[in-house]
Amino acid sequence: MRDFWRGEPATLGEFAARLTGSSDLYEHSGRRPVASINFVTAHDGFTLGDLVSYEKKRNEANGENNHDGESHNRNWNCGVEGPTDDIDVLALREQQKRNLLATLFVSQGVPMIVHGDEMGRTQHGNNNAYCQDNAVSWVDWADARQHWALQEFTAKVIKLRHEHPVLRRRRFFGGRPIRKGDELRDIAWFTTKGEEMTERDWDTDFGKAVAVFLNGEGIPDLDQRGQQVTDDSFLLCFNAHYEALDFTAPPSSYGSTWESTLDTAQPVDHQIDGPRTVKAGEVIAVEARSLLVLCRVY
Repeated sequence: MRDFWRGEPATLGEFAARLTGSSDLYEHSGRRPVASINFVTAHDGFTLGDLVSYEKKRNEANGENNHDGESHNRNWNCGVEGPTDDIDVLALREQQKRNLLATLFVSQGVPMIVHGDEMGRTQHGNNNAYCQDNAVSWVDWADARQHWALQEFTAKVIKLRHEHPVLRRRRFFGGRPIRKGDELRDIAWFTTKGEEMTERDWDTDFGKAVAVFLNGEGIPDLDQRGQQVTDDSFLLCFNAHYEALDFTAPPSSYGSTWESTLDTAQPVDHQIDGPRTVKAGEVIAVEARSLLVLCRVY
């Protein structure tokens, strides 16, 4: 996920495998998506805020001449190393945080976040702060209040996941029709042109944009009363490119009308008025380095 969102080429296949719960790692042994504990950051390594602010670790305070800690972190500073007053860089960093958090919470499996990532905690580039029982590793609650927008966004994606079982399935996707004679599968992948992905599309060097259809009527789980679990259907449009891209909505068999539910290009305090709407076959712009989540209306 880190590689995809920092724009590394040819990461699409790996991205798709992790988004869908890593069946390649768990299914062969009979385990289910809950076996996949998903995280972008952990207690060892960079915080989320530092992941998008530093390309080099800053562990000198640990007393090991900066030799300790992981050096290959798949991180990107968004153009400037460390603290900056550049408004554009700061805005991009906030958007990248939203991208990573949103991707985590729409992925199958069990999401894990590090305490403080939702409030912009920094260790000032130290990615191995085990020996720092001081301001480096503590949570600065006064500073946290300045990151209320990120906290609200985190709450929003948690709420989205909580309300929609299609985002937390108990079984892996099968990629098969959900009923005999039904052309719709439980999951489908699309290019930006609204065409189903081919093997060639998966192998392209560009590999920075994809849309995925999650079928809310294709959940093989039963509720507490033994009834099949059903949900809304979603179209997730991922654009990790540095420019905005036009996405074409899939054919009407997947949905005739879609409305935006989440857009990582929009900070919580600058949300657009009302949802964006797109009909089958229509084009919708997905901003550079952003995720647009569309919910099927009908």
